[in-house]
Amino acid sequence: MPTEPRPVSPSRLLFAARVREERQARGWTQEDLGERCDLSWNYVGQVERGTRNISVDNMDAIAQALEMRLADLLLPNPY
Repeated sequence: MPTEPRPVSPSRLLFAARVREERQARGWTQEDLGERCDLSWNYVGQVERGTRNISVDNMDAIAQALEMRLADLLLPNPY
């Protein structure tokens, strides 16, 4: 069993950055996104900072709220 916490994965940080980019591109607040995917704005903020180890179900809820495929939130912004 590891004695130190595992570092935050690059995938989590990429997802966090992509969610923030997409939310801001729509002019939404964290509260707006939270309402659309039935998650609290505080949780959305933790996801965007990469401090929350988010479940796949919640990742999918965020993707649906953004009207995107989950896979697209796991890839760098092509623009």
